Formats: sequence, C-alpha cells, structure tokens
Amino acid sequence: MAKCDYCGCTIFMGGVRAGQQRFCNKKCASEAYILAASRNISQDSIDRKVEEVWRGNCPKCNGPGPVDVYKSHQVWSAVVLTRWTSNSQVSCRSCATKRQAGALAMSAVFGWWGFPWGLILTPVQVTRNIIGMASGPDSSAPSADLKKLIRVHIGSQVVAQQQRKPEAPPAIQ
Repeated sequence: MAKCDYCGCTIFMGGVRAGQQRFCNKKCASEAYILAASRNISQDSIDRKVEEVWRGNCPKCNGPGPVDVYKSHQVWSAVVLTRWTSNSQVSCRSCATKRQAGALAMSAVFGWWGFPWGLILTPVQVTRNIIGMASGPDSSAPSADLKKLIRVHIGSQVVAQQQRKPEAPPAIQ
C-alpha cells in the first residue's frame, strides 16, 4: 500500500500524483506545494511562530496552553456503507480529550452497523482515540505536527503574497 507523501496516510485506491510524489487527495498535494514553497523562510522565524502558538491560549476555549495538534478518529456504518475519518485539531489537552471522547462515543455507538468494515474498523478507531486520550503529544515541547502546520500556514501566506504581486504594466508605445 502506498503512503501519502504529505500526511503519511495509507492510500488504498486512487490518490493524486505530482511527478514522483503520491498524495491521498488534492488538498495534500497543494499543501505539499506550499510546504516546498515555505523552505525559503528562515528556520528562526518558523521556530518563533511555533513557540508563540504552543505557549499561547487554546483557540477553542481560550484557556492556557500548551497548545498542540491532537487527532480524533471516527467511524460510522450502515449495512454495507462504512465511513471513517481522522481529524486534527489545534487545541489544549482538555479540549482535545473532549473531542476524542466524543469521537470514541460516536464510533462505539454508530461504528458497528456495517459489514464487514464497520466490524473491523470500529475497534481500531476506538483504540486510537483511547491511545490519543491517554498519551497525546509531549507537553514539554511542540510536536512535529504543530511545526509542520505552522510551516504550511506561513508558506500559504507567502504563496498568496506572491500571487498578489502585480505584474508589470504593458509598455505604452
């Protein structure tokens, strides 16, 4: 099975190719482009922004940090249809635990009802939420996911700024 060159997710079918790279969807392909464009930004300015976000208040509850990237995992099934997702959230540990608990409860109630994937994926997603609630990112330093997210955010600002630059007006003869 192939892995997305941006987010690392397993690609079961399809995906998007860009040269030698393979991505799970168009969003990952565009964020990989932005990440590549952000390589021109100094590491010092990235580190300052990461530190600012990590030590800042939670964007969800406005409570004290540290703020980091947390993942929650859900599965929903109905007979032969099964849908599973993993979502990232920038928040404090408390907000992340609430979201993971909600995803765990939703999966535990609605995940089992599909055959065969609901029966297979429900224990996987429930376990992933329990592990996330029990461990999560190290609170003594920002995670690699937060650093990557900040780099992509700053890179997208740089790309947007480059796209807004006006072209030279045509010469008048």
